[in-house]
Amino acid sequence: MSTPSGAIWGRVEQQDFRSRVRGCLLGGAMGDALGAGVAMMTLDEMRAAYGAEGVVDFVPAYGRRGGVTAATQLTLFTVDGLIRAQIRRDTGAWHPPTDVYRAHQRWVATQRDWGPDLRRKDNGWLAQEEWLYARRDPTISTLTGFAGEVMGSLDQPRNPIARDAGALVRSAPFGLLVGWEPQLVCQLALECAVQSHGSPGAYLSAGAFAAIVHAPARGETLETGVERALALLAPRPGHEPVTEALQQAMAAVRQGAPGPSVIASLGEGRTAESALAVGVYCALVAEDVRQGLRLAVNHDGPSAATASLCGALLGALHGETALPPAWVAELEGRPTLLEMADDFAMEMTQGRALHSPSETASGWLARYPRG
Repeated sequence: MSTPSGAIWGRVEQQDFRSRVRGCLLGGAMGDALGAGVAMMTLDEMRAAYGAEGVVDFVPAYGRRGGVTAATQLTLFTVDGLIRAQIRRDTGAWHPPTDVYRAHQRWVATQRDWGPDLRRKDNGWLAQEEWLYARRDPTISTLTGFAGEVMGSLDQPRNPIARDAGALVRSAPFGLLVGWEPQLVCQLALECAVQSHGSPGAYLSAGAFAAIVHAPARGETLETGVERALALLAPRPGHEPVTEALQQAMAAVRQGAPGPSVIASLGEGRTAESALAVGVYCALVAEDVRQGLRLAVNHDGPSAATASLCGALLGALHGETALPPAWVAELEGRPTLLEMADDFAMEMTQGRALHSPSETASGWLARYPRG
């Protein structure tokens, strides 16, 4: 027999947490999809193509409506790595950055292989999802960062000049570790970000974003998350660009009606820290998820990245039921996103019922091999 027992959360708390996890993953993917088809367009070009309001609905990307980029693919593998880290803890091997790194290496395999390799017993279920084998414009830094078995570190990061948002946009899941202290959430996100993005602006943005997501995932406000992130950044070398970007985002909330001109003043997401600022700003001023995502897409910068960040924040804040249902229905990979969200929520809330040092539910270990 291999079915340990014993849940550790109450039912209401489990349901609330699962809704926030679903909201975060679906919301991030939804923003990614909304911006994917216009990621290389200016606002003027969007208005010329789609009307005076710009993008207000999914537009074709990768041959379909609701298509997602590499950011969503990588986010799923981040979650996969976090679940495996929790399972491996029973063996005494506790180093989550390694498990997340290995998960991202499995994503790299999807970018070079034709399809799932059934001979690889350590793949688990996620790497068997054929739709993830589509190449969706990953950054060069992301592709090169996970090559080889020797991991980077904060002292010796990979790709030390990489300043784009590639690490940032895969970092929301760290914020869903609601049982962790915020400083540990931030630290884990930093250690995983430096595997591909070594510029302080890039990896500190990832750590700050994880800390911000952590607040609404625990039922706190976004403002609380931003203030906490600023405090966590303060002692870090090279924090100034990220700190300034977040402070500007907070100040912009009080600068009148939201719009593209305000986003332009935040840098339009052309670096990791400016993408973070835009995503946070749009989430802070959003009347609802739909309005926030439209705001996060309609500007001259990398729309998919900024809208993905905004969507993850709003989804964690409001839960899955706040997401526009028509967009949920068309979202690429929705079944996979929901399955991964539910598995993560179950691991975080009922892990003791699934595995222990002495026994493990066989079905769970088949989904997430210890490796």
